[in-house]
Amino acid sequence: MPHPIETPSLISVIVPCRNERSHIDAFCDSALAQQLPPGWRMEVLIADGESDDGTREHLLQRCAHDARLVLVDNPGRIVSTGLNACIARAQGQVIARMDVHSQFAPDYLAQCLQALERTGADNVGGPWVAQGAGPTGAAIAAAFQCRWVVGGARSRDTGYEGEVDTVYLGCWRRSVFERFGGFDEALVRNQDDEHNLRLRLGGARIWQSRCIRSVYTPRDSLAHLFAQQRQYGYWRPFVMRKHGQPGSLRQLVPAVFVAAAGASTLALPWSAAPLAALALAYGSYLLLASCAAARAAGRWSLLPRLPAAIAAFHAGYGLGTWRGLWDMARARGPSSHFARITR
Repeated sequence: MPHPIETPSLISVIVPCRNERSHIDAFCDSALAQQLPPGWRMEVLIADGESDDGTREHLLQRCAHDARLVLVDNPGRIVSTGLNACIARAQGQVIARMDVHSQFAPDYLAQCLQALERTGADNVGGPWVAQGAGPTGAAIAAAFQCRWVVGGARSRDTGYEGEVDTVYLGCWRRSVFERFGGFDEALVRNQDDEHNLRLRLGGARIWQSRCIRSVYTPRDSLAHLFAQQRQYGYWRPFVMRKHGQPGSLRQLVPAVFVAAAGASTLALPWSAAPLAALALAYGSYLLLASCAAARAAGRWSLLPRLPAAIAAFHAGYGLGTWRGLWDMARARGPSSHFARITR
């Protein structure tokens, strides 16, 4: 049931970043344009992971001109250490995560606060909406948004309102972190999924509201997309080892696809039938999924680029998952090759 938040109140926005000089101004402008409900104030804590492209120096200038912006050191350089550094400095009763590569509706934070009170959920957020730049970026965004590609994830459904297993970014009362802890600093990726899984296993509720609106800018090349998804896939087994289960069964599908492709290829000396059957099945899926993504995006001109984008999502994630499983099977810690953010 709803839990009112006392006023006057402060909401702490937490944001990890590293080497984001070309994006940081647009983000700061979007964050500072937030229209908060009466009685609310805001602080924006930005954890810089030792940027070497001028991001830190520019942030210091912006902080000097607007007291709502606060620079936080993040020597760990990854998302989870940055988020935890911000939480440790946050003074608000409510903590909301934002992302440097997203633009936010002026009432984004107001809608987060409203959803927290209305639903009584422990974590709330909006749908994950992608908008790419250029033809390849637009195709990647269309694939990203298509539920046929992402296994029916509710997070891509802009019209869905209700409980979910995970949510984009998130907004929490401070007491949630006091009960469940912060983000796992052993994870370079999937720290948000792991945190949401930890909440759900502890009886917490996660809520997606269609009124919480933002737009995310995805990768703009297939090579960058493949590297990103391979890293996401790599860290999935480490989350599974920690909790004995995945956040969702759909997260295992790319690994199953890669295994089937590998087994079919190994069978070639005896018979080409398994590989031919897999190629036909996956090719048919790619065609149908590409049509669905192009139709949903309202841009049929993207159709020629969509099969490659969808395959990059699946192959990257699946190969990364198997590499993570391989390292775990050899009782090795996470590979240093996957220990830094790919953006």
